[in-house]
Amino acid sequence: MLVTKELVADEPFAVVLADDVILSERPCLRQLLDVYDHTGRTVLAVMEVPKESISAYGVIAAEPVEFNGTTDRLFRVLDMIEKPSAENAPSNLAIIGRYILVPGIFAALSVTEPGRLGEVQLTDGIHRLLEQEPVYAYRFEESRYDAGNRLGFLKATVELALRRDDLAVEFRSYLKSLDLQG
Repeated sequence: MLVTKELVADEPFAVVLADDVILSERPCLRQLLDVYDHTGRTVLAVMEVPKESISAYGVIAAEPVEFNGTTDRLFRVLDMIEKPSAENAPSNLAIIGRYILVPGIFAALSVTEPGRLGEVQLTDGIHRLLEQEPVYAYRFEESRYDAGNRLGFLKATVELALRRDDLAVEFRSYLKSLDLQG
């Protein structure tokens, strides 16, 4: 990420992790940009995950913030824990691979120690940034698929195909033709 510093300069920027496929009427990045326009701060996409899956994610401790007349979508991040056990998770709000980051992330990353795999992790840099300025999380609207695993990839492919005007009728017909008894 530090190699992009010269390109980004002093502008906020988006990070999109390709293994998270988000299907939404209103794009997830647009939702995050609306929050950035409101706060002027780093914004993380989050979603609720079941307790039995929480250990696969970075999880936030947060307080609700009023936004667009509700207090159930925007949160001020108080802390972040990477892949906690279900018992140690501060919430069920997991960080998903969409971010609007401020240029201050580069200074935070430059003083962040490499993690267990010998790499500086973005979540560790955001955690350090959190010590210096507010960070927000937004529970985005719509569906997310983990295309980093085979089943999630297949589910995303089927959903996308069924939403496309040029594929939906033919693909639905194909699915109905499958012998799913065996």
